[in-house]
Amino acid sequence: MPRVVFTPNLRRHVDCPEADVAGVTVRSALDAVFAANPKLRGYVVDEHGRLRTHMVVYVDGEPVKDRDGLGDAVRTDGEIYVMQALSGG
Repeated sequence: MPRVVFTPNLRRHVDCPEADVAGVTVRSALDAVFAANPKLRGYVVDEHGRLRTHMVVYVDGEPVKDRDGLGDAVRTDGEIYVMQALSGG
């Protein structure tokens, strides 16, 4: 099962421990996490299910290509890393 990991700065706002979930795409894996933690959904995706502009998701160290549908494939032993995109100067 893929492992979904959230950065500490996101965990400050909402409880989101690492989770091993069933899923063959980023969407299906995140939906499994959201089913167990519905409050987290609003932090990560918008009302249309698209990745929020201030969020970044990596699969095995590579940024997702499909930010709208989250259809990027995930291996059964893969890691999905969810983080807030931070900026500043």
